Amino acid sequence: MKLHLDVTATDGRARAGTVRTARGEITTPVFMPVGTRGSVRSVTTHEVARLSSADGTVPEVLLGNTYHLMLRPGAETVAELGGLHRFMGWDGHLLTDSGGFQVFSLDPKVTDEGVAFKSAYDGDAYLLTPEGAVETQELLGADIQMVLDVCPPLPSPPHVLRAAVDRTADWAARARAAHRRTGDQSLFGIVQGGDDPELRREAARRTVALDFDGYAVGGLSVGETRDAMLPALAAALEELPADQPRYLMGVGDPVSIVEAVALGVDMFDCVMPTRLARHGTLLTSEGRLNIKRAEFARSAEPLEAGCPCPTCTRYERGYLRHLCRVDEPAAATLCSIHNLTWMLTLVGRIRSAVASGTLDALRSDVAAVWAGTGPGQD
Repeated sequence: MKLHLDVTATDGRARAGTVRTARGEITTPVFMPVGTRGSVRSVTTHEVARLSSADGTVPEVLLGNTYHLMLRPGAETVAELGGLHRFMGWDGHLLTDSGGFQVFSLDPKVTDEGVAFKSAYDGDAYLLTPEGAVETQELLGADIQMVLDVCPPLPSPPHVLRAAVDRTADWAARARAAHRRTGDQSLFGIVQGGDDPELRREAARRTVALDFDGYAVGGLSVGETRDAMLPALAAALEELPADQPRYLMGVGDPVSIVEAVALGVDMFDCVMPTRLARHGTLLTSEGRLNIKRAEFARSAEPLEAGCPCPTCTRYERGYLRHLCRVDEPAAATLCSIHNLTWMLTLVGRIRSAVASGTLDALRSDVAAVWAGTGPGQD
């Protein structure tokens, strides 16, 4: 199903709007929490569903990881149990990645046919092909699925980036031809090209020529600086359709999000909020806060004054520090709830700034606090 972005406000190249899917609507810009194995780490699905920022921004899309789900419990099992939405108890939108990013981290054997790798769970051998990635994601049943792509690390030499672009384009064409569940599932193409703006433009043009339902920019926040990331991103976005959603994969630091929105990105995902939370690091209006520090042992303050999340409205810093210090599992849950709410709040602020034409001021405010944090999946 081809997705259309109904733009409701613009500020320069930034836009806010809604995307209509077979399931309903997605409000953009949107941050999508990552539920790798069918669950957002340390937070139950019903807890995620209850999250909301002060302006009413709620989680509208969750991510599932195809690599992990195809291995445990298996895509066929998920399908037999009613699909991923029913399996994890989520009524909102779901997006599944192709599994390629995780597979390429395993140093696989890559051929024109696909990617041969060994399971991180039991060492069994698998071959993931573009067609197989589509079939697996159709079984999982997410609203949006991603093509299998080649994601090289950065920096990489030009011949590696060129090979990734060519193979990604070939695999994308095969995925497009293999996609059968077109009535209720959208297929996104992915633009590669490393930090080379010209290669990004070429890759975007080749991807658009295949006429996907939406478009993603991948292979960024994989080792490069933000100064290298943004020109490459801008080059790709210039070639993507203005009336379809644009998704920047795996980027979650506040500066990169607001700068990417300024360039025209609509969708984001990252494990950063929950990963930091599991180590006692909280996102606040003054930057990162390490709740394990001794100074918070007797603090009766909330994590963030005015934050509407259940953690901030019910618990004090001293209590949260105690939970983290004794490795109480509830600490990861409470800190994750706050960090996810903080991300929803940031996205709501960005959306409001686009609507009011004040995005540049917000960019300055965010940079003043967060400029020291780099892009990446933390």
